[in-house]
This record gives sequence, C-alpha cells and structure tokens, in this order.
Amino acid sequence: MPILPPHRDAMGTAIREHYKKGSTKPLRVLSNMFDTDILPVATLFRTFDEMSPLEQKAIELSWGKTLDVGAGAGCHTLELQKRGFAVTAIDISSLAVETMQSQGITDATAEDFFEMTPETQYDTILMLMNGTGIVATLSNLPTLFDRLDVLLSNEGQLLIDSSDLRYVFEDEEGNFDPTEFDHYYGEVDYQMAYGKIRSEKFNWLYADFETLKQCANSKGYNAEIICEGNNYDYLARITRKTKS
Repeated sequence: MPILPPHRDAMGTAIREHYKKGSTKPLRVLSNMFDTDILPVATLFRTFDEMSPLEQKAIELSWGKTLDVGAGAGCHTLELQKRGFAVTAIDISSLAVETMQSQGITDATAEDFFEMTPETQYDTILMLMNGTGIVATLSNLPTLFDRLDVLLSNEGQLLIDSSDLRYVFEDEEGNFDPTEFDHYYGEVDYQMAYGKIRSEKFNWLYADFETLKQCANSKGYNAEIICEGNNYDYLARITRKTKS
C-alpha cells in the first residue's frame, strides 16, 4: 500500500490528535460484512501490562535486530526500545510515524513493507494486531514469504498473529462450511472513519493457521503456533526451513 495522504489517514489523524490533544473522538471501523465497530484510540497507546497475552508473548520472544511492521502508535516498539532492542518501526501513515517520533522512538519511518529495501536483515519481524491483514487477500499471501526472503536473517523469525473467522459464521451447534462462500471467508473489507476523514476502502486478511502453514511450507518456511486466544486467534512463529 502507498503512504497514506493525510486527508485520507483516519487512523493516523486519530493517533496524532489523541497524543497531542487527548482527543477521545471515536475511530470507527466500517465494513460491508459487519456492523460498525468502535476502536478506542487510547488502546493503541497501551502499555505492556495492558497488552493481550499473545502480544506479550511476542514481545518476550523477540530477539536481535527487530522490525515492527504496521507499528501504529508504537506501543510494541516502545516496549522493545525500553528493553534495549535495536528496533525499527514502519507504518504507511506518516502521521502515526510523526507521533511515534514525538514519543521518543528513535527509528520510525513511513514505509511500505512490500517496497522497503533495507541495508540489513532482521532477526525478528513483528506483525501484530492481526498481522496477516497486511497482505489483503489470500491470493497475495505468498508475497509475504517473498518479502521474508529479502528481509529476514537466516536464523530469524516472523512473529505474526491472526484469527480464524470461522467463529463468526458457526451456527449454534458449532458447524461451519467454508464452501458456502464465493471467496475465502477470512477476506474482509474495511474503511476507517474519524470525524469527517474517511480512508479509502481496503481489504484485510484473517488467515486460519492451517492455511498460513500450508503457504509457508510451499515457500520454504516452517510455521508453528506459539499460543492461542479464546476466539480462534493465535500467535505463530515462522522460520526458514533448515536445508539438508
């Protein structure tokens, strides 16, 4: 995705106004598939103790030179920086990056993960808050691993979380038939709205673990579940397969 223009950057504007002015104006999440949801902007500034167990585990498992993808307000980056990590934060929102820098994050840039060409590789790449969403659609999932070929060190790891959306569509008996859909059921469309600012509509992928694992294997990577939440959400670690 290209860097967001400020007049279309609903989340970045919300982040900046909350940090600078303490704004409590709601950030609305719109979708053709679901009812409008409200994302409290303050949660984007959460401390380690306020993070979910999956996020905390990802922080604890991070090592080496680290890249925080889609860093938003920078809560994960800040925690890693406090722990002494060399961590780079990237986001397609220049307003979010400006806010991260204002909080003292030393290495934050407005960059697209799929376009960046760093001079080094990373030992840990973090993609949290439904990290698989960044690839947008199931057909694009292989491109994630193409980027790991470039960005991940030989012994490095991608720590990524997502959810299996089957829980949304299960009937009262827990039955679920993915063939009822004309597309992969984890593909969702979103639009962010903050005051009068509306983002462009965008696609967001929730990948079930077996689908993620199969794609990883086909691209030369191992995938394992590190821990699971209560609603089919999980944290996965992805590493290169050992060459025999």
